[in-house]
Amino acid sequence: MPEITKSYEAREIEKKWYAAWQSAGAFAGKVVAGKDPYTIVIPPPNVTGVLTMGHVLNNTLQDILIRRARLEGRSALWIPGTDHAGIATQTVVERELRKQKVHRRDLGREKFLEKVWEWRHEKGGIILEQLRRLGASCDWDRTQFTMDPHYSRAVLNVFVDLFKKGHIYRGKRMVNWCPVSQTALSDEEVIMKPVSGTIYRVRYERVDAPGTFIEVKTTRPETIPGDVAIAVHPEDPRYAGWIGKKVRRALGPAAEIPIIADTAVDKEFGTGALKITPAHDKADFEIGGRHKLPAIDVLEADGKLNEFAGPELAGMDRFAGRKKAAELLKASGALVSEEPYANNVGYSERADVPIEPRLTWQWWLRYPRIEEAKTAVRDGHIKFHPERWSKVYLHWLENIQDWCISRQLWWGHRIPVWRKRLVNTEINPGSKELWDRVRKEQNTDAPLFENSFSGVSGEMSWFRIFALDADWREMNVVTTSEAEIKWLEANGYEQDTDVLDTWASSWLWPFATMGWPDAEKAKAQGLDHFYPTTTLVTGPDIIFFWVARMIMAGLEYMRPGEPIERRIPFKHVYFTGIIRDQQGRKMSKSLGNSPDPLDLIDKYGADGLRFGIVSIAPQGQDIRFQEDRIEGGKNFCNKLWNACRFRQMSGDAGDNSSLSAIMARLVPAQFDADDHAILDRLLSTTREVDRCFREFEFSGAVQALYAFFWGDFCDWYVEVSKAKLQNAGTKANCLAIQDLVLRQTLLLLHPFMPFITEELWHLLGYGAADKFIEDAHLENASQVANVGVLHGLALNHAAAASVERLKDFVTKARALKAEHNQASRRDSKLLVTANDADWSTLDANLAKLARMCGAASIERRANVENAPAAVAALGTIYLDLASTVDAGAEKARLAKELDVLAKHIAGTEARLANKAFTDKAPPAVIAGAQKQLADQQAKRAELERLLKALG
Repeated sequence: MPEITKSYEAREIEKKWYAAWQSAGAFAGKVVAGKDPYTIVIPPPNVTGVLTMGHVLNNTLQDILIRRARLEGRSALWIPGTDHAGIATQTVVERELRKQKVHRRDLGREKFLEKVWEWRHEKGGIILEQLRRLGASCDWDRTQFTMDPHYSRAVLNVFVDLFKKGHIYRGKRMVNWCPVSQTALSDEEVIMKPVSGTIYRVRYERVDAPGTFIEVKTTRPETIPGDVAIAVHPEDPRYAGWIGKKVRRALGPAAEIPIIADTAVDKEFGTGALKITPAHDKADFEIGGRHKLPAIDVLEADGKLNEFAGPELAGMDRFAGRKKAAELLKASGALVSEEPYANNVGYSERADVPIEPRLTWQWWLRYPRIEEAKTAVRDGHIKFHPERWSKVYLHWLENIQDWCISRQLWWGHRIPVWRKRLVNTEINPGSKELWDRVRKEQNTDAPLFENSFSGVSGEMSWFRIFALDADWREMNVVTTSEAEIKWLEANGYEQDTDVLDTWASSWLWPFATMGWPDAEKAKAQGLDHFYPTTTLVTGPDIIFFWVARMIMAGLEYMRPGEPIERRIPFKHVYFTGIIRDQQGRKMSKSLGNSPDPLDLIDKYGADGLRFGIVSIAPQGQDIRFQEDRIEGGKNFCNKLWNACRFRQMSGDAGDNSSLSAIMARLVPAQFDADDHAILDRLLSTTREVDRCFREFEFSGAVQALYAFFWGDFCDWYVEVSKAKLQNAGTKANCLAIQDLVLRQTLLLLHPFMPFITEELWHLLGYGAADKFIEDAHLENASQVANVGVLHGLALNHAAAASVERLKDFVTKARALKAEHNQASRRDSKLLVTANDADWSTLDANLAKLARMCGAASIERRANVENAPAAVAALGTIYLDLASTVDAGAEKARLAKELDVLAKHIAGTEARLANKAFTDKAPPAVIAGAQKQLADQQAKRAELERLLKALG
């Protein structure tokens, strides 16, 4: 068997094993009869993306879950892929073109899209290659892209279907508009930021009473030319005589605008009067609609003021226009005052500029399956971890708004609507005469409706007429049929220029990635077996963007008529926390506070990074990044490597080829307390790791494994085993126990640290040379153990408990020595006061304890005066300094320890006095708390005795 080298060379081992796994098809998700499926779909990173610390955490957790599933013998599938990321990708490619002094409009749509595809093929797979370095065990042969032909067909077919069902419509409504990207944005794509600006107090002169004014406050004087009314609250006594009167617009083209009454006006804000600019404010748009007011848009798509703003402002950027508007108002006497003002302003998430509320024609979706989507989470068919996110999800669904699914971009799924203008100024909108002409032209017998016509005939799948104005109409044909499209293009129809919102494609991800809606592809890819997927790992920031929408899409399209639990897209959703720096700031490139994950992999190894990042990521909580914890992951790798190397150097392995082979080498009759203890801790650690996986407490699993392997196995069992290894009669049994512990530990650690565990598994001969560690079967706690039994071995729990008390003695003795600068000395003398039973335990292990404590001797005394002490479970330990101890310093130390203990006692007492705890907690938990309190009180009494003895 190859020798384990002196040091662990992470980079070479990582390259070797990843290549071996891929070559063997170890990550392939296969339908296997008798095996339960376990499926994960990767949250598709943007095709523009590179690996971030957020990706590291998210994908490490997914890999942990999928590797654990393989170890448990499940049919495991992890589907990878990338998102076309409409705005982000188009922005990146446009930026590259600008370097060449080329604008996308210079190229035209088709040529520009060719450039995007070139970029995608050249750089779009970078992040997936980086995930391989992290150890991600995706089924790479199934890699998906949201613009792949089959996926695009799914997206567009869904659009047509939802249109037919009445869920999709086109309407002119207020949207969030990005003047840089020049596209609509959803509410979720707008980030609110605190801004320090100016609020202006402006007066409007009453038409019928010159010299009388009404005043309003506004942060946007440049939009005053778009004012169409002033609104007041109908019950505001200040304006009782103003309602129905008119005032002169304060800026822009001259106009007289009415004073209207509306209960939406906040009497307490500003002057209680509100300028109404329906084209530039959502609340104003709603008020304008109620009062049938016109909407005057004074801004162009790029944020520049247009001719409706007046000649003084036309052509100016909106912010320059704001300053100019204030100057004009001041010059005319309409500006009463201006003062600093702090408020929250919506910013485009991608372009990082203030958005504009803007009236535009867009495509909208009325969400399907809203009530079922609530039921799926509320009734536990889908479980959120942490559970608190279910309340956030349900609250959003209770207040859900229609989704603006169109974007004014070129890169994306182009909306499958073909449009043709029908010009006829003599025909009344919505008349039968118009429809008769249309039916004759289109050769259709579609029925007549009021103002919206729709029909189905022959190859024509669905169309609808939209009345836009009095002079012209549009025939809109919604289709994905190639035959229909060919006919449309030959008859003067042009395709809608908008594309779908990126999320309107990725909401199909859990099933469109497995061949849907093509029945043959879906069967070949195992959709029926692998759907619903098992677990989704994602961030809470996209709970609305993506999670909720995937749930509705799954309920709408998967297995119609079957129960909810068969149609949902996933059974569990684990929400990660946000990774922040030590100042609490979210890590980002712009702040320069995020390390490059690839640099961390180079420095600490992929396993070190994975183990370290998970160790600082408690369930669902934000994470303060600490590079020293990543270094701790590397140190743990080295500890594991060295322990396995020590095992190999200690003697021949014997038959390690299977668990049963190792078990056959054990001689239970030779087990001493330390043997029982390490196997008992292996059992309890296996149970704890199993619990952590069930409850999605990944950091808890890592911490349990760290404590067991480093503390129980390396620091204790390996050390106490050294004497046994020198005895020919006990060596073989001791080595067999070490092999059992190491084998099972490697299996438990493998999902977290796949590379080093695979290497050590083979170097120690724990499996066949042509098999991988994941081909072994990991018995979870429910399979390996009844209480006190490990793989059929009866364990002496009392003996194991006595070892825990011996460990406590060593820990307290070492700490006492360290406090008095004797940590490295081996000639310290320890004195102990203990009752007969505890001394009997100590006396039976004196040689071992002296070696472990680094003491020349350990002696029992009836009483010890004037010596530093520590209270342990087996008695009080004194350090004989052979001279007078500094009584003052020792008293201070004991007093400090008493203060800390007093807080612990108070906490335990409060817990036991809490009726909510004692009424609900299991009896065993209450008994444990009572014992903890008794132990704390006994320790306090001993510390008080020691303090009193010092005078």
